[in-house]
Amino acid sequence: MSGLGQQHRDRIAANWAAVVNDVANAATAAGRSPGDVKIIGVTKYVDAETTAALVDAGCYDLGENRPQVLWEKAESEWIDDSVRWHIIGHLQRNKVRRTLRHSPIIHSIDSSRLLDAIATESVAQNKTTDAMLEVNISGDDAKTGMNVDELKSLLEKFGPSAGGVRVIGLMAMAGWGTEVDQARDQFAKVRALSDQLKDQTEHPLTELSMGMSGDFQAAIAEGSTMVRIGSRLFEGVMDAH
Repeated sequence: MSGLGQQHRDRIAANWAAVVNDVANAATAAGRSPGDVKIIGVTKYVDAETTAALVDAGCYDLGENRPQVLWEKAESEWIDDSVRWHIIGHLQRNKVRRTLRHSPIIHSIDSSRLLDAIATESVAQNKTTDAMLEVNISGDDAKTGMNVDELKSLLEKFGPSAGGVRVIGLMAMAGWGTEVDQARDQFAKVRALSDQLKDQTEHPLTELSMGMSGDFQAAIAEGSTMVRIGSRLFEGVMDAH
C-alpha cells in the first residue's frame, strides 16, 4: 500500500522542475547548452517509494552512495528498468559483482585495485562498465580520491582498449566548508586536469562529474557534464514523510 501522499509527490515534481530550470539557466549563463549537463538525482536520503516518485517526475538518472541501497531499490517493486543507476560513494571490491548486475556508471573509482576488480567482473558478466576516476582536488584529508600522479598511472594502466571497463571522465567534490568562489577554483583545476590527461593519455575523458546542491552553478560554469543533486529534490518531503 502506498504511503506517499499526492501532496508529497507534487512537491517532488515541483522540486525537480525547479532544479531542471536552475541547471538550464546555469548552463545558458556559461554559454553552454542545457542538454550538455545531466542531473543525477541523489536518492540516498529517501526510501524506494519516494525515489520512484522522483522517477515519475522525470528524473531517470539516480545516484546512490551505498551499493546495498542501490541493490534494494533496483530490485524493489517501485523502480523499473527506465532508470540509469550511478554509484557516487565508495564501492568495496566485495560488492562489485552484485552492483554490476544493475549496470551503473561508477563515479568513485579511487584505486587501481578497485578498477581492476570492476574490469574483471565486467568481463565475467559480458559487459563494459563506464567508470570515472575520483580526484581529491582540494587536498582535504577527509575526502577520498586520487592525486594527479595516481590518476595518470591508472589511465596508462587501463588503456581505452582494456576489456570490461571504459574510463569516461573524472569526478570531484569541493572541500568541506568551501565558499562558492573557492569551489569554482577547484572545479576549474579538475577541468584543466582532465584536459591535461586527455593530451597525455589515449582516453577521451568526455565527462566531468562535479557539483552538488550548493555549488552546481559554479561546477557548470567550469564544464561539469554531470551534477549530483540530492537535498534540493526532497525539500518539504524528507521531514514530513
